[in-house]
Amino acid sequence: MTRPFRILGIQQVALGAADRSALSALWVDTLGLTAKGTYRSERENVDEQILSLGTGVHAVEIDLMQPVDPEARPRVDKPALNHIGLWVDDLPGAVEWLEQRGMRFTPGGIRRGASGHDVCFIHPRADEAHALSGEGVLIELVQAPAEVIEAHRIDRHEAEEDAHG
Repeated sequence: MTRPFRILGIQQVALGAADRSALSALWVDTLGLTAKGTYRSERENVDEQILSLGTGVHAVEIDLMQPVDPEARPRVDKPALNHIGLWVDDLPGAVEWLEQRGMRFTPGGIRRGASGHDVCFIHPRADEAHALSGEGVLIELVQAPAEVIEAHRIDRHEAEEDAHG
C-alpha cells in the first residue's frame, strides 16, 4: 500500500537537562545559534528555550528543555537527547496510516505544539497492543506549513530534473 504522506525533513531536535543554562551557554554563547523564543507548559512538565539553526523554510529548531518539576513526568531531561521532530506533509493521514499498521503513539493525540504547529508523538517503545514504535527514540511528527511543503516539492522536482540530465 502506498504511504499517504511524506517526511520532508528535520523540524527540530530537543535536548534536555535538569537545568538548561549549560545547554544555553553551549548552543547560544559558544556555537552562536539564535534564541527565538520560549515555551512553558506545566501539563507537559517543560520549560524550554527555542533556538534557530539555519534560515527560511529549511531552518531547524533546537529546543533546550528543562522540567518545570524535576520529580514529575514526563522527564524532559532524560534522556538528554529528548526527541527529534520531523516535518510531515499530512499529519492526520500519517497518524491514521501508522495506527492502522500498529504504531504506538503517546497519549494526547494531535495537538498544538510549542511552535504553533500541530504535532503528535510516536512512543519510543512498543507494547503488547502495538508492534511498532520509535525503537527507543521519541519521535515528534510535525504538520509542515504550506511554505515548507512547497519548498520541499520544488527541491525534489529540481533533484529529479538534475538526475535526468
